[in-house]
Amino acid sequence: MSLIDQLKEQMKDAMRAKEKVRLGTIRMALAAIKQVEVDTRETLNDEQVIAILTKMVKQRRDSMSQYEAANRPELAQVEADEIQVIETFLPTPLTETEIATIIDATIVKVGATNMADMGKVMGALKSEVQGRADMSAIGALIRAKLK
Repeated sequence: MSLIDQLKEQMKDAMRAKEKVRLGTIRMALAAIKQVEVDTRETLNDEQVIAILTKMVKQRRDSMSQYEAANRPELAQVEADEIQVIETFLPTPLTETEIATIIDATIVKVGATNMADMGKVMGALKSEVQGRADMSAIGALIRAKLK
């Protein structure tokens, strides 16, 4: 079953259970996916859907930190609840040791030796860790290893 189909099934379940937060969040996710499909005029695969969901989580984390800085804990909690719902559709996150192992293997695979090769490493890693790790944190780890 594709990720879009899973989202639609979960939306129906949330309607039946009258879970307003979950229902609203899933509807937002489906709307974002549909918008990209309309803009690109193609049906998205699971990898592309994961990229959209990952972007949604990142946006909500940014909003949550801004709400916390503005002393608005009730709005930050709304964002946290939405993050929790979206993350149920993302693959399980990688541990730090798994990330380090994948980075080391990729550096060897592409033959990276210095910072000029960072783009090659990031490109090779992206599909493997998409939705399972924060790409900015991975970039920092790669920088540290390629110095």
